Amino acid sequence: MKRISTTAYQALRNALPVVFWYKNAFASFLKTALRNYPELISPLDFSLTKREVTDSLVNLLIRREDQYKDLTIQLMIDVAEMTEFPDINSLPDKDRDKRLRSAQEATATLREIVRPYMTSMVESKEAIQKSQAESARLQQFTQALETLLTQFLELQRSNDPQSRGLIFEKLLNDLFEIFDMEPRLAYTVEADQIDGSISFETDDYIVEARWRATSASRADGDIFKQKVLRRGKNALGLFVSVEGFASTFIEEFSKSTPFITMDGGDLLAVFERRIRLDDLIRLKKRHMNDTGSCHLPVSQALSGPDT
Repeated sequence: MKRISTTAYQALRNALPVVFWYKNAFASFLKTALRNYPELISPLDFSLTKREVTDSLVNLLIRREDQYKDLTIQLMIDVAEMTEFPDINSLPDKDRDKRLRSAQEATATLREIVRPYMTSMVESKEAIQKSQAESARLQQFTQALETLLTQFLELQRSNDPQSRGLIFEKLLNDLFEIFDMEPRLAYTVEADQIDGSISFETDDYIVEARWRATSASRADGDIFKQKVLRRGKNALGLFVSVEGFASTFIEEFSKSTPFITMDGGDLLAVFERRIRLDDLIRLKKRHMNDTGSCHLPVSQALSGPDT
C-alpha cells in the first residue's frame, strides 16, 4: 500500500474539528476510534481546542506512519463516510446551516481524497482473507493426510487380513475424497466385483484395492485387466497393492496395459506429503502412455522425467 499523501493528512486535519461542534462529542469519537491504541490517546490534551488536539494526533500519526498507516486510513474513512452530524443539527438555526455546510464540505473533500486508499485497503483485506482461507484449507488438508497416515501405519500392525482389507478400502476412499476424485465405493457389475472407482481429470478409473501378505501376481493382473477391458476401450484402471507387484506382473504389463499401479511406497509418499496424489497419478498415466508400462516407482516419479 502506498504512503499516505500530505493532502490526505491535511484533509483529516480540516475535517475532524468541524464534524463535531461539542468537544465532548469530539473527544468521545476519538477515544472510541483509538480505543485499542492508548499510546495515541494519552498524549492528547482534550482541554485544548479541537483543532489543537487534531493537530497533535495527526502529527503523531505522520511520525509513526509505518506503525499506524492502516489505523490512519480507517480513521479517515470513518470521518469521510459521515453523513449525519447530530450535535451540529442541535445548534440554533443561525449557526447550524453554516456549521453543517462546513462539515459536509470537509467530509466530501476527505472522501474524494481517501477513495484510492479505501480501494487499496479493501483489496489488502481481501488478500489477507484469501490468504487466511488458503492457510486454513492447507492446514485441514495436512491434518486429513496425517490422520490417514496414522491409520495406514496402524493397519501395518494388524493381524486380521480380512478386517484390514475392508478398512483399507475405506482409507483409500477417504484419500480419493481429499483430492476431489469423486470416489465410488465397491460395487458389482456384470458379475465383476469392483472395489471402487474414481474420476480424475477427463478419465474414469476402476480401482482394485488389496492388502495381502504377498505381492500381486501376474494372474491377479490378468484378472484386473479383463475387468478394465470389459468396461470399454476407453476405460482405465488403478491397481493398488500395498505389498507391491511380482516381477512377472510388472514384466507382463510393461509394454501394453489398460491400468496403472500403486503400492505401499506410493501411498506413504502421498500421506507424508512428498508428492500429491493427483500429481502422482498424472505422472503414472503419462508414463503408461509413453512406455506402455503399468508401473512407475514413486522414487522415479519424485526424481523427475524419465531418462
